[in-house]
Amino acid sequence: MADVKLNHIYKVYPNGLKAVNDFSMEIEDKEFIVFVGPSGCGKSTTLRMIAGLEDITAGELVIGGTVMNYVEPKDRDIAMVFQNYALYPHMTVYENMAFGLRLRRMSKEEIDTRVKEAAEILGITDYLKKKPKEMSGGQRQRVALGRAIVREPKVFLLDEPLSNLDAKLRTAMRAEISKLHKKLKTTFIYVTHDQVEAMTMGTRIVVMKDGYVQQIDTPGNLYNHPCNKFVAGFIGTPQMNFFNAKLKREDKIIKVSFENTDAEFNVPQRYLAKVDENYLDGEKQVIAGIRSEHISVDTEMFSFKAKCRVSYVEDLGVESQIYADFAINSEDAVLESPTKVIIKSPAGITYETDEVIEVSLDLKYLHLFDAETENTIAPRIPENYSVKGEVKSNVLSILGAKLPLPPTMSTEDGEYEVRIPVTAISFGGDIKAEFSGEDKVNEKRIAEVVADGKILFIPIADEEKIEVKTNTKSKTSNDKSITFCSISIDLKYLTLLRNGEAVCAAMPVQNSISGKVIKTKVVVQKEVKGKLKTVKEPRYRFTVGEESVEIPEEISSKMLKSGGKNIFRDIIELRLAVNCCYVAEEGFTATVVKIADYGNEKFAECSLNEDTVFVPVAEDFDGNEIKLGINWDGMSVYDKDFDIRLV
Repeated sequence: MADVKLNHIYKVYPNGLKAVNDFSMEIEDKEFIVFVGPSGCGKSTTLRMIAGLEDITAGELVIGGTVMNYVEPKDRDIAMVFQNYALYPHMTVYENMAFGLRLRRMSKEEIDTRVKEAAEILGITDYLKKKPKEMSGGQRQRVALGRAIVREPKVFLLDEPLSNLDAKLRTAMRAEISKLHKKLKTTFIYVTHDQVEAMTMGTRIVVMKDGYVQQIDTPGNLYNHPCNKFVAGFIGTPQMNFFNAKLKREDKIIKVSFENTDAEFNVPQRYLAKVDENYLDGEKQVIAGIRSEHISVDTEMFSFKAKCRVSYVEDLGVESQIYADFAINSEDAVLESPTKVIIKSPAGITYETDEVIEVSLDLKYLHLFDAETENTIAPRIPENYSVKGEVKSNVLSILGAKLPLPPTMSTEDGEYEVRIPVTAISFGGDIKAEFSGEDKVNEKRIAEVVADGKILFIPIADEEKIEVKTNTKSKTSNDKSITFCSISIDLKYLTLLRNGEAVCAAMPVQNSISGKVIKTKVVVQKEVKGKLKTVKEPRYRFTVGEESVEIPEEISSKMLKSGGKNIFRDIIELRLAVNCCYVAEEGFTATVVKIADYGNEKFAECSLNEDTVFVPVAEDFDGNEIKLGINWDGMSVYDKDFDIRLV
């Protein structure tokens, strides 16, 4: 049994086509992982790279702690089940299952034991003497699975194994494969384009599109918390209903309006607490999504009401699906209308064509996406918050607290929009907040607090303890006591905006340095066959302009494996945290443009060739140039021309 790690895997064909882009995930031992997506999304290509049937262009594949990039498929200790069964027609079932074991020169006794045990597990003991042509599709699929089972591999790879079966048999085989996974207790990686298979079989699902990973999550989280419109529409049957909409905040209500319809709802702000503030002005277009089960023909079922015009009803026996349109006077066919809606209802309900009915909606389950990027604007952990702030005499009033601005952020008095990254907020400090509790999001702790009426979600370290105090004297409208905590904000990461323009920009969290890699040779003393000899060994240097620094051997080795000879031709980009750059005795010569003074921290903004680099400096620093040192630990190295991560 083994875990599988894919570290920034790419597949780029000679014509430049990127089939898989920066695929990274860790698959735990005994997990059942499903890759799902439309045809051409890269899911089978990724599976074939794990199997060794496709070369990895860049990145690192680790199985059971061993790097497998250049290991032959037969030596990876994996077994693959293909879509077309790939059975030998002239061999019996027994011979098909035993063939791979014979190639490995196992004893007859061992082969016989393994084949019969696998046949017992799969329920095909009575078919061992038959040939594939005498069997049904489902039975052949069991034989293909049996051929993989007898190998007792660390990892099972299954490439759309059920796509050739009829609907009834697919349902039965889904259950069989899930039971098989529980019996064998090993790692399964399963590829399918069928989202029903993905939702019913996987412990976690990887949704892919156009070679990119869209979201990796549990079936429940994919369904309830899709990260973008594609995932929301791909997962779930029937597809989620989508509408062009606008949001406008009015006091503690957010008005949600579906465009070109009379559907308008006053939604409590707490329902949409994670929505990005920039979308609440009533002007910016968004995409609203709601699933058919969260709309009911029972007007008393949910709080929010709207009218729609029925087009037709599909009676599915267990339930009915009503196809309707929120644009009551629209002349578009319902399937083409941008305001169409599908509603699940109890079986047997009938309506006349063009009949106008009232429905109720559960807007606690409203999904919202950016109209251009189609990414969610209400992530489970928001990336940043926008709040109103006021500066007076270089003191920022924000979230009910007054925070002196450091010299670098000095700005004129007035009102500002303040953008706060979630990573800049932590517990402890001068800002008083009400502590609402904590939850877990993808196994990460997250706390909910309310500061000056603004709901904030703050990630918490696993071992972090939050200091809270309960005020038993203060009363809310429900006469309940309030639990308080304190939070702080790292001011250097704030952005102050006025009329949409950044007046005071945030300190960047990452530097980018572009250059070339050159190969050199050095003379070293090395023991060869028991004798000390002088030999030349290759070394690699990173050059920027006329200067260069040596690349650590571990880093250069990974760059060579991922990029090959291209690394000497292409531009290489180092992406590293600001604190991974430092003032050194030797290094690249960088020109100091200005000093960013944040009170207890100072940073030199430097020009290095064509790049701008921020470097922490001492409080008494005062110079025009620095020697820039680089900490290679934890940095990312990219081939800039192809945008491929090498390390």
